[in-house]
This record gives sequence, structure tokens and C-alpha cells, in this order.
Amino acid sequence: MNVASLKGFVLPAATLAALEVLAQTRGIQSDSIAAPSAIALAFVEAVGDGSLAKATLDTLISAFAGLGIGAAIGLAVGIILGVWRSVDRLSEVTVEAIRPIPSVALLPLALIALGFGYRLEIAIVGFACFWPLLILSRAAVRAVEPRLIEVSRAMCLSADQRVAKIVIPAALPRIFVAFRLAAGIALIVAVTVEIAINPLGLGHAIMTAQQALRPDLMLAYLVWLGVVGVALNSGLVLAQAKLFGRAALVEEPR
Repeated sequence: MNVASLKGFVLPAATLAALEVLAQTRGIQSDSIAAPSAIALAFVEAVGDGSLAKATLDTLISAFAGLGIGAAIGLAVGIILGVWRSVDRLSEVTVEAIRPIPSVALLPLALIALGFGYRLEIAIVGFACFWPLLILSRAAVRAVEPRLIEVSRAMCLSADQRVAKIVIPAALPRIFVAFRLAAGIALIVAVTVEIAINPLGLGHAIMTAQQALRPDLMLAYLVWLGVVGVALNSGLVLAQAKLFGRAALVEEPR
């Protein structure tokens, strides 16, 4: 880790130090906040009794399974819509009518159909991850250099060969950016479902700590969730750089 990367930790470290000094000098008596030292002790407690590991595993299972299913289907549909404009025009109204529906709005329907547990969470996460892959992979396919398509036609490649040998390899760096975006969405939606209705994972652990009037434990889980998110994004950024090199320097959505 270089010096530039370490600079990002200066503000969080300074904030924690200021909060700790404030807590020790003024004292904190609250059901919603806690001193950083108390949060650290609660974190150690959660690690020691295994509750943190179990909650993290439950959340990651649902998030990754939903991400895999939603991303695979979204990628396939996005490529189809990007390659065949007639199919895109036929499906435009359907896509634009369903896409704005919040994934958590499907919770009552999914609960009736699937019940509590992993299946409920995976289905909601998959629905949420489907859309960024569809929209961004469709855009990535359409952004493929037209001369490459002309070359594939000159080589008399079939439509399937054109997609497999020309379109997908050329669009893959941008598609991976879409996958990174969907990975963050998967983690957010998984925890949201757990907070709202599903009794497992980090979201349920946060709610349980809040109901037990343990702000230190609740905030420890929140901090850990941020650490998991940073680790996930850092791993994907590293994989992107290793897999695509300079091609990974495509413009990312903001």
C-alpha cells in the first residue's frame, strides 16, 4: 500500500480520535451512539463468540448467489438487446416499465412465494443485480468499434461467432465495470432485506443489537459492513487491473 492510499485513512482516523476524546471528556449516555473504544470492544466480543463470522457468512452467501444469478441473466439479455436492435425496440416498454420498481418493493410477493431464508434474499438480490448488468452490457455492446463489426462481416462470421469472438471480448472491460457496480448493489440489497424482514445475516444482527439497546455492538456491525464493502471493491478493482490491464481504464459510471 503506497503513501497515496494511506492518505485516505487520515480523515477516518482523525474523526475516531476526536470522538474518543469527546467521549472520555464529556461522557456518552445514549441508546444510539457509543465511544469508538466501546465499539472496538463490542467488535472483539462479536468475533470471539462467532456471531460476526456467522452473520457475515449468511450475508455473503445471499449476496454472491444473487449477484451470480442476476448478473448472468442480465448479461445475457443485455448482449441480446445490444446486438439485435429489433429485439431491443420490442422490449423497450417492458424493460422501462419494470426497471424502476424498487427491489425491496417485491418483498411481500417474494415472502409469500419463497418464505424466509436464503431463497427470499437471493431472489431480491438477483432482481436488483439484473438491471445494471442489462443496461450497461447493452451499452457496452453498442460501443464496440464499428470497424470490428465490419471486419467480422468481411470474414463471413455467423451472428453467434461475431458475438463470441468480436463483441464480447471488445465489450468485456466495460461489462466488468457493470459487474463491480452490481456487486456493491448486491451487498446493499442483501443487508436491506435482512433489516426489513429476513432473520439472518448482518442486517438482522444490526437490528437485534439495536433492539437490545447495544449501540456499541450495532455500530461495530456497521463498521464491519463498511470494511467488507471496501474489501469487496478493492478485490474487484485488483482483478479488473490484472485481467484487462490498460483496457481496464474505461470510464466508470458515477
